[in-house]
Order: sequence, then structure tokens, then C-alpha cells
Amino acid sequence: MINVAVLGFGVVGSGVVELIEQNKVGINTRSGKLVQVVKILDIREFAESPFKHLLTKNSEDIFSDASISVVVETIGGATIAYELTKKALLAKKHVVTSNKELVATHGPELLSLAAENSVHYLFEASVGGGIPIIRPLYNCLAANEITGITGILNGTTNYILTAMKKDKKHFPLALKEAQTNGYAEADPTADIEGHDACRKIAILSSIAYNQFVDYKDVQTEGISKVTLEDIQYAEALGCSIKLIGESRKINDKVYIRVSPVIIDKSHMLSNVEDVFNAIVVEGNAVGDTMFYGKGAGKLPTASAVVADVMEIAKKCSCMRNTLVWDKEKKLQIVDCTQMASRFLVRIKSDMEEVALVRLVENNVGDVQWIKRLSNTETNEFVFITAQEIEAKITKLLTELENNHLKVLSKIRVL
Repeated sequence: MINVAVLGFGVVGSGVVELIEQNKVGINTRSGKLVQVVKILDIREFAESPFKHLLTKNSEDIFSDASISVVVETIGGATIAYELTKKALLAKKHVVTSNKELVATHGPELLSLAAENSVHYLFEASVGGGIPIIRPLYNCLAANEITGITGILNGTTNYILTAMKKDKKHFPLALKEAQTNGYAEADPTADIEGHDACRKIAILSSIAYNQFVDYKDVQTEGISKVTLEDIQYAEALGCSIKLIGESRKINDKVYIRVSPVIIDKSHMLSNVEDVFNAIVVEGNAVGDTMFYGKGAGKLPTASAVVADVMEIAKKCSCMRNTLVWDKEKKLQIVDCTQMASRFLVRIKSDMEEVALVRLVENNVGDVQWIKRLSNTETNEFVFITAQEIEAKITKLLTELENNHLKVLSKIRVL
């Protein structure tokens, strides 16, 4: 028998409890044990819940109960969740979480603490929601040297970009629609500014390269500055704009970033739309493998959490005492501004076109001019730069602005 306690009865926590009850026959059969939730910790009242008899506001009801062997943490954040996770591991209870912020911030310490106490700290649901990615990355692809990871890691931003492309909605309206439909929080900052995707790519990179990647070192840019005009220019080029998390091992360093990227429609990530996520993992033996599905949501995320609980019930030792990140030996991150890329640049100027073209080409060099969209102003001009170091492109564009041009946007072209 596996007695489970759930910390936090919000969207994911309630989904875990419901899923264990709803699919109990299959879960128990595949686990080889009876898996049941016996306690739920939350300070709120849930008078209408069918699970209200399991609720407690006292954490000691869980930590002092020797019969509880697995603690599911779905509180979120890296404060109370951090303290309760440490307490659970020190009490020699396995911990399963969907908390990407906690894993990305305190993963090395918590994994080490789990190893010291001979218990699991599992977090499949922290990246990709219901998409199985962490266990395949750690186990199924273990024979490979992972050379790179590229993915759409945030469903909210993908939904917004899809609405902008399909429905021709400007960013504020697309964001409001996402909030109305429950795909974006009241405060959407973590999603739209790329922080959520940043934590996820840091976690995946830490597993793939078996060395800690600190998300605080990752260059991160969100989608709040992407305009409908940017989307339409990408479409005119036969491309899409996606918020991409990318990492690549370069000798003993890692190139890693999160940013909007223009990708050709032939790319396997281009047609991933709405709230779906997709992650491409490159291995030196297997080549490219793609993981696709809903990256968030109550039951998809709960599915990944419960799968981790079942792994523990089956006494799977695949991750016990082996996945440990040394925070003092974290991977050094390449300065992204010193890496070469192409950029789609939109500028605005009252200069005559001939003079403007001459100025841009004299300053920026060989560029590809893009035909102006019919719905844009006559004083807007668009071009794609040649492959060049990002810092140099930024400097050249700054010099253009000193010549009375306004840079409206600059987006990487994959």
C-alpha cells in the first residue's frame, strides 16, 4: 500500500487526487500496490469537495504520520514549497512535484537531500505538463550524448501567438482571450516574459548534460514586444514566430536562450499551435526525437505527477541516488550576444527610400529587403540581416537610431 499526501489543493493538486480516484483500478494494477491519497494540506476551505474529509491545515498531520511514504507537492513557488519539500525528504518521504520554479532554483540541494535519505525526488510534471520528457531524456536516451534541445515550452505564449496569426489579433487582445479561456494567469508575466520557458529549458539542459544549468544565467526574452505586423511579415516569408527555448552543448559550455524566433514552415516546430508544446531532442546516436502534447492543464499535468508516484510504488530505482547536480560545478553558459544569427528588423523613418537604403546598407552591410505589407505605413521598412554576431547587430542598429531611424522590432531568424 502506498499512502500519498498532497500539498496544495489547487488546479494540479485537485487533479492528482481526482485522477488517482478516477483511474484507481488501472493505477493499482500497473503499480502492483494500492495507491491512495490519505491527506491533503491546504489552508483554504473546500466545503463542496468530495475529498473534504482528507483535508488538513496542519502539516504535522502529514510529516508525523509514518504510514505516508509519498508527498506530492503542488503548492508552487519556491518559498513554502521549498521548506515543506525539505521537511518531507528529511523525514525520508519520497517527493513528487510539478513545481518548475522550485526544481530550477533548488534542484541541486533537493536532489542531494533525497540521495542522502535514500528517497526519490521526481519532477516529470515540471516540464511539458503531461508530455513524457524527463524520464525518456534520463533513461530511454541514456545511450546518447545529447547535443541539443529545442522546444516550444509554454502553452500560454503559443496560444497567444497562434491567435495573433490565425485571427489577426494584436497582442493585448490575444492575451486577454488567453486569460478569459483560462490559459493565462491574471498576472501573465512569468509566461509572456519567458520566465516559465527559461526554467524549463534549464531543467532539461541540466538532465541532458548531467550538470546543473542555472536558469538565472539564461538570456531570456518574452513575446510581449511581438506585434501583429511581425507575425504577418513572418507569414509572408512562409514562416511562423514561436517562443523557443534552445540549448546546445558546445565543448564544455552550453549555448542556451529563450526568445521569439522566426522559423520556416518546413521546421517540425512550426505547425505546433494553440496550447500544445513540442520538444526536439538531438542525440548523437538517435538523431532528432520529438515529444509533443498539451504542456499544461489540470489532468495532463496530474497525469505526469501520478506516473511518478506509480514509479515509486513499483520501487523503480532508475533515478534514485543517481541524478545529482552539483550547484558549485554548474555548466558555464556561452555569452549569447557573441553568437551569430540572422535577424528580421523593422524600422521606421521619414527619410527618402533611396537615402534610407543606402544608409542601412552602408551601416549594416548585406541585407535582404522585404516587400512592405499593404497595411503598414509607407515610412516602414523591413530587412533581414546576414549571419552576424548579435552584439555587432545591436551596435549597428543603435547607430542607425542615432541617424534618426526608429527600430520597431528585431527578431531572430532560425
